[in-house]
Amino acid sequence: MVRSAVLFWNVDTQIDFVEPGGNLYIKGAEKLKPKWAEITKVARRLKIKVVNTADYHYVHSAEINEHPDMVSSFPVHCLAGTRGAEFIKETEPDNPLIFNWDTTYDIMPLKVDVPRYRNFVIRKDAFDVFAGNPVTIPLLTELNPDIVVVYGVSTNVCVDFAVQGLAKRVKQVYVLSDGIKELPRIPLPYEQWEKLGVKMISSVDLYNSFK
Repeated sequence: MVRSAVLFWNVDTQIDFVEPGGNLYIKGAEKLKPKWAEITKVARRLKIKVVNTADYHYVHSAEINEHPDMVSSFPVHCLAGTRGAEFIKETEPDNPLIFNWDTTYDIMPLKVDVPRYRNFVIRKDAFDVFAGNPVTIPLLTELNPDIVVVYGVSTNVCVDFAVQGLAKRVKQVYVLSDGIKELPRIPLPYEQWEKLGVKMISSVDLYNSFK
């Protein structure tokens, strides 16, 4: 892979999802922390840009419910300004440019100094980052990658929405097979990804591709 053509896409590696005791803990997600730490270090060393998406809710957000079905609604999690909404230390972005979903930006075109930054944070109030923050598409257009490598949580909700949205807009999407974790009771999206031309790749194979 040509490094300059690659963008990493880190989906929701936040405390409430990853840490045992988090408000919407995904069982086993904490076991991926060393892998995510390695990915973060590789991006830093090779100067690969990273888009980091993050749930950033309020108590009245559409997906939050006192009686969640754990498929389309969930208990309170990743509330704005709380520790649970922060990234785990293994993936915490260095000096990111942050885009809040409830802030209006001049996006036609996106009038920010994108080249100055390596890390970007897109906060969202929806499963789908493309629907959850209007900055997502213009930022992706500005970054203009040929290849996007996706990892994070959860495989069958926010990662799935990100992968499907990216597959419509970039030449090739890879998902790190050893860098994702799913929620229970929700179908896995692998068959749909394959139909979209998305490829699974291990982190070892990814790193070897840069040599």
